[in-house]
Formats: sequence, structure tokens, C-alpha cells
Amino acid sequence: MTIKREDVTTDQRAMRFGVLILLALLWLPGCAGRTGAPTALLEPATPPVLLADASGASKPASDATEKPSDDLFDPFAKSGEDAIEEYDPWEPLNTKVFEFNRQVDRWVLKPVAQGYNFVMPNPVQIGISNFFYNLRFPPRFFNNIFQGKAKGAGIEVGRFLVNSTAGVGGLFDVAQHLDLKTPEEDTGQTLGFYGVKPGPYVILPLLPPFNLRDLVGYVGDIALNPINWLVAPIIEVRGVPSVIAHKNRTTSTVVQLGGRVFEIVNDRSLNLEKFQGVEEATLDLYAAVRNAYLQKRARAIRE
Repeated sequence: MTIKREDVTTDQRAMRFGVLILLALLWLPGCAGRTGAPTALLEPATPPVLLADASGASKPASDATEKPSDDLFDPFAKSGEDAIEEYDPWEPLNTKVFEFNRQVDRWVLKPVAQGYNFVMPNPVQIGISNFFYNLRFPPRFFNNIFQGKAKGAGIEVGRFLVNSTAGVGGLFDVAQHLDLKTPEEDTGQTLGFYGVKPGPYVILPLLPPFNLRDLVGYVGDIALNPINWLVAPIIEVRGVPSVIAHKNRTTSTVVQLGGRVFEIVNDRSLNLEKFQGVEEATLDLYAAVRNAYLQKRARAIRE
């Protein structure tokens, strides 16, 4: 891959700055976009379904409520999970950045999402979330291939085709009713599949929780999505055309930023009440988020 280089102009410098902002926004949902705290990425990244499809049965109370009062309450803990090593050598810095991300959500993202939720009907929000999930089909497909999961790759293709046609461009998750379901795969999981160690736990400004392996993997997922170099290119490949011409960098940046901000606000709005009492019920939210993230990633790689 050859990155196109031209004489540096003021416009180019501005566009490069815009790309840096874009990359931050690409990861913002994980730190605040789903839960009102940097716990967002801990939820499985499965497409939402219409409320009419949801079961009305109440869920049993969590085992955490039965723990002695002197135990830390982990709202994300699941029974039967094996203990994992929490390698966090940068914890002093991580905790400070974690708190910064929480405040960004509290004072910026959450108020905007509340206003959005007031004017946007919930079924429409779900359709929008389904649409964006459908657009991220390529990284899921390729990572199934990289791990030799032919069945999973086939299911991802089937989901994409069904939801893109019968689901009106992905607005409706029709594929779920055809039992086209498979665990979501990403580049971080692929690296883990081939034996790459997780590395230290890390929290960065406006990014979700990561270990070093998954941080590299997330960048890989961005590169695997053709939208980022064939539609609104943030990666310019010499001789490869794109829907928005490479020279129209301002247009590409506006489209990318606008789409990501819209998705972030929509996703945050969908989850305004989901973790309403988490912060109050958790004595050590940072530790709970770290444990839940590491458990989730270890489980995803085992699958």
C-alpha cells in the first residue's frame, strides 16, 4: 500500500488534524458512548433489536446482591468466570485518565444524548444503530477468515445480505429471526488466537479500555473497513478510486466525523438508563470496569 504524498499546504495540515480528531471519535463510544461512564465497551457489541422483539420476562436478581456488604460490588461480574491476571502496571495514570473520560461523558456527551433522546423515537434509534452495525460487516468477516472460522464468515455474509436487502439497508435486523447469529470477531481476537499476549491494561483520553494487543487490533479493524479507503477515505491508496475523491479531503473528514458523532450520540441515547445505578452501587468503578473488560476479552478469544 502506497500512501499518496503531496506538497504540504495549509489545507493538508488542517485535514491531518481533522484525521486525528476522527480517530479519537472512532473510539469514543467505548469510553462513554453506551453507558454514561467508561464502562461502555464492556457490553457485547451485538446489534440491537426492536423493543417488540425483546422478551418481557424479568431477569433474576444478580448474585452480586447476595454478597456480604464488605465485598466490592462488580455490576458486570458473571457467575462461574475464572479469575484472570489483571496486569495494570500503569494504574496510577490510568485511573486519572479514566476519571477524565467520565467527566467528558457527564458534562458533554450525556446531556447531548438526553436532548437527542427527547426528540428521537426509540425504534428509530434502534434502526440507526442496526444500520451502523451492518456497515462494519467487513472487519467481522475478515477476522472470521483469518481465524479459520468458515462457518462464522458464512453467517456474517448471510447477515449482511439479508439485512442489507430485506432489512432495508440494515435498519432492521431481519437476520436474527433466521438464526443467523455468530460471535463477533475483531483483529484483537485474531491476534490473541495466534498467541499474541494481551500486554498491559491501558486507558487513554477519549478512548475505551484496552490492552496493548487490542489497541493494535482496533486500528487494524479501521484499516479492514473499505469505507475508510473506498468511500470516505482517511487512507489514500495510489491508483485506487473512492466515492469521495482523494482531493476532497475536507468532504471526507466532514462525512467521517459527522457519521461517527451521530452514531456515538445515538448509541449513548439508547443506553441512558442501562447503567443508571452502576456508579452508585460500585465502590471501585475503575476496578470493576477493568475486570469486566479483561474477562470479556478473554472469553471472546476462547470462543
